[in-house]
Amino acid sequence: MQTMNAAVFTGPGRIVLERKPVPSAGPGEAVIKVTMTTICGTDVHILKGEYPVAPGLTVGHEPVGRIAELGPGVTGYQVGQRVIVGAITPCGQCHACLDAHQAQCGGHAMGGWRFGNTIDGCQAEYVRVPFAMANLAPIPDGLSDEQVLMCPDIMSTGFGGAESGAIRIGDTVAIFAQGPIGLCATAGARLRGASRIIAVDSVPKRLEMARMLGADHVIDFRTSDPVAEILRLTEGEGADVTIEALGTQHTFESCLRALRPGGTLSSLGVYSGKLGLPVDAFAAGLGDHKLITTLCPGGKQRMRRLMNIVASQRLDLRPLVTHRFRLDQIEEAYELFANQRDGVLKVAIIP
Repeated sequence: MQTMNAAVFTGPGRIVLERKPVPSAGPGEAVIKVTMTTICGTDVHILKGEYPVAPGLTVGHEPVGRIAELGPGVTGYQVGQRVIVGAITPCGQCHACLDAHQAQCGGHAMGGWRFGNTIDGCQAEYVRVPFAMANLAPIPDGLSDEQVLMCPDIMSTGFGGAESGAIRIGDTVAIFAQGPIGLCATAGARLRGASRIIAVDSVPKRLEMARMLGADHVIDFRTSDPVAEILRLTEGEGADVTIEALGTQHTFESCLRALRPGGTLSSLGVYSGKLGLPVDAFAAGLGDHKLITTLCPGGKQRMRRLMNIVASQRLDLRPLVTHRFRLDQIEEAYELFANQRDGVLKVAIIP
């Protein structure tokens, strides 16, 4: 039996490198030889035991690679072809998928998130892809692995927050937290036509990156009250759209307090514990606010559109990759990323 290296969740606080069998492709499936992947904040939630997955599961949900095997029924692709697969792998056939809610595939919350959640993920040398016809997205010639590395999750999620917020041309948008997802939400707000983008964080490098990706104003919450500053910049009106990109009570509540009546709070954070809704900021439910959540849009057409943005040179997310590791250094990579050391934004993992 052929085996491979894989990053495996063994219990809270432990993701370790283990040997596992190389997967094989069943009907409608494909196997990808992973050439690059990355670590997501959700993986850190798993590591800390804040999101439950089964011990023994290979983690990771952002694969870039080459097709190693095609199962029966998968046509139009070739072994050796370079592809990406979204973090969300919809079947394309169920009620949720046909109702344009592919991320909720299967009819239960987060059902489309399979890699590193309900099936083995891609922080490994190989990964099995379900529903391959709906999810294999060929990489255009001329694009490198690093250029498309953010497409499967970070770029799709951040853009999804801007899209779900229904940002209009001329809107004022405030994005709370400028980690990788928040930075992509900032870039997405610019592409959607926002005329004033306000980015909130405390890390100088992240605030600098936010300006590079389209922020007009940056607020360091260590030195300024971001809600008061946003109200000042909008002459007391508040933002048309606020995007929460961290997943804490404080940032969620700040987004609500910085929002104008009738505005939209677009939530991207993964929350753990109880999330409260302050009655005053919510105007007792009478402020015509809209609250919307987004799970990373997936599927091959979503990936194709995101890669079109990269290929057109409208956005270059390679600067987000600040560190690179081999797969056999995965424990070191997690230690760095989970503790946000050394100015890390995203890490590239190369099997």
